[in-house]
Amino acid sequence: MAEPRRVTRRNGRAEVPSDRASLASVDSDLADDHIPSLSFSGSTRRLSSPYLPTTPEILLLLVYPSILLFGTIFGAISLPARLAPYSPLRQSYYPTHLAPSYFALKKNIFNVFFVKIGWFWVTAAFGVFWLLHSSFGPALAPTEKRLKALVRWACVTGWWFIVSQWCFGPPLIDRGFRLTGGKCLASIEEVQELGVENTDLGTLATAAACRLAGGKWAGGHDISGHFFLLVLGSAFLSLEILPSILRGRGMKDKRALFADDGSIVGAAKESELNVKEARNGAPTGIGYIVGFSMGVILLSWWMLLMTAIYFHTWFEKTTGFLTATIGVWTVFFLPRISPIARSIIGIPGM
Repeated sequence: MAEPRRVTRRNGRAEVPSDRASLASVDSDLADDHIPSLSFSGSTRRLSSPYLPTTPEILLLLVYPSILLFGTIFGAISLPARLAPYSPLRQSYYPTHLAPSYFALKKNIFNVFFVKIGWFWVTAAFGVFWLLHSSFGPALAPTEKRLKALVRWACVTGWWFIVSQWCFGPPLIDRGFRLTGGKCLASIEEVQELGVENTDLGTLATAAACRLAGGKWAGGHDISGHFFLLVLGSAFLSLEILPSILRGRGMKDKRALFADDGSIVGAAKESELNVKEARNGAPTGIGYIVGFSMGVILLSWWMLLMTAIYFHTWFEKTTGFLTATIGVWTVFFLPRISPIARSIIGIPGM
């Protein structure tokens, strides 16, 4: 027996909605907000799994292993790179007159004024985006979105700090180096000219202290700090601005989240800009605000490629990449499966 149709009255006249329109409305509401996929009347709408990145995010994140793979292969087959003298004891040092490329010199302008102070540029680019972009509300307004974005920056910055700067003593990179058998050794010149024994500097616990003492950090596994910094900083900026770029091009937000009740909900409606915010804030899409961040991202990718070709071993670069990935996953993907984490640090564009 067929289910009776629902009858509504408008201006005293009875109206019966068509089956096709009713089902299409149910399909749209359920597919967008409650389940990853649902099909009615031959139409299917899909959301990504909360455990997985969306397609644009996958394409973005594949940049990093691709750079690592290409750079490693290019460095292995490039004749200038293979013939140039390489000193693991001096941590990827090339003599100026024998360097295979300008970018193989540690004192190249991009390394000195960009990579060495990389977190300054990451923070500056994020700061401009954070203060002015309309995805956080009216420019300079202290909105909840801005507060949560600031917490995300603080989390990523904290991970950068404890890995590469200080972790209740030596940073994690230096702790790992010592745990894998590394120590500070006196240089050959000091041993020959001053009579210093190699073991004299072995008690120094950080690479910075070793360099200041004129020694060489050697013998352990040296996680690539350059790779760690450049991956973490550029991925952080990329994932922050990506929702705004996609929305500026009219693309649907396909991210999926676990709600408090365990159901899967779509981020599309929650991440749409409020009309008032869009009018009062800066324009979305790729403008000068997003352009600054994209400039930092692209230069980071270029210096990543140079690092992949000329500096460190492939294993040191891989562990640098994986260490950065831990921070990126925790800040940007853990909140999708944890409502508690999402309530604290939020999600970009929401």
